Amino acid sequence: MSRLLTLLLLYRCGYIVGKYISVEMLIEKSKETYYEALKDSSTEWHNSDNDYLPFVKYYLGVILKGYNEFEDRVEYMRHVGMSKPDRVKAVFDRKVGKITKADIVELCPDISLTTIENTLNALLTGGYIEKHGKSRGTYYTKK
Repeated sequence: MSRLLTLLLLYRCGYIVGKYISVEMLIEKSKETYYEALKDSSTEWHNSDNDYLPFVKYYLGVILKGYNEFEDRVEYMRHVGMSKPDRVKAVFDRKVGKITKADIVELCPDISLTTIENTLNALLTGGYIEKHGKSRGTYYTKK
């Protein structure tokens, strides 16, 4: 019930990310950290000497994660009209640093692994990206 009320308060203050991203799911994915933050914030509550900061930091992190996921979804929708290889290439244009196949699969869930691998090979051959590592440790960077 407290999470539902928190979500309502967020809506009233203009933080509407919960309408598009499940805040409950984000908390569920990090429930160990959630319970640690609750515990740390509750210590000495009976003496009115507790510190709310750990829970506030945790919840702000959840909200930030929600907005980041929402931004990724909106970015995905912006590229819907592009061909699948062009969308894979756009991942390298948008992200900085190391990019793995798993990153691309997460950002482009409707593109098959075969198409992603073929596009990566084409980008490698064309000199657009570089491959680093082997097997599970493989990642790519834009040249």
